Amino acid sequence: MEQGSEENMESSWTLLSWLASAVMVFGGAVPYVPQYQEIQRTNNTEGFSTRVCLVLLVANILRIFFWIGKQFELPLLLQSVVMILTMLAMLHLCCSIQSSNRVSTKQHHITDLDLLYFWSWSSFEDYLMFCFAFTLLCAFVTFLFLDWVLFVEALGSLAVMFEAMLGLPQLLQNYNNRSTRGMSVKMVLLWTAGDIFKTTYFMINESPTQFVVCGAVQILIDIAILLQVGYYSQDTRIKLG
Repeated sequence: MEQGSEENMESSWTLLSWLASAVMVFGGAVPYVPQYQEIQRTNNTEGFSTRVCLVLLVANILRIFFWIGKQFELPLLLQSVVMILTMLAMLHLCCSIQSSNRVSTKQHHITDLDLLYFWSWSSFEDYLMFCFAFTLLCAFVTFLFLDWVLFVEALGSLAVMFEAMLGLPQLLQNYNNRSTRGMSVKMVLLWTAGDIFKTTYFMINESPTQFVVCGAVQILIDIAILLQVGYYSQDTRIKLG
């Protein structure tokens, strides 16, 4: 009887573990669903910072190469693949909307090598080209220094440092716009819930310290953005009043 009880508990724990892993893999992409819908609904991208996509693409490409040097949980690797695909989908939508709303015939491309318009290119293909070139660069450098432990650890730290800065472009965009209009509040709430879950997951599974620090910083930035929502909403009401 006692053995059967233990087996049931072990089975339940395995199920929960699989569920937690599934949430880790796909949970990071969920916050972008309401933002994607908001952009489609308004046919406007001004409230969303595409530099969020830049940060996440760089962070997750680096994380994949970090995994090659230091294998960590497989769900975190799969999460990186899912996030890269999600960010490309967001960029594709933003490029389509911006192209349909563009008044000027002047276009900017990655091949112009103009830093003033970095990550403000006119075509989705330019962003794909950047990701491909960055991946090739990372592959070359990683396989060159793969046996150097210090390099692998630095790569991991760099990956999580970028990921920790995920919300910073949105925070700055809100500040520059003096508004959070066009930004999905649901996205930020889901960011916050996901980052709390993720940080707890890292601590329970004794993931590399870099991941825990990353999660903590992300939570603080999420809270700062939510404070912006309250502040700018109040500011708007005062002006209207």
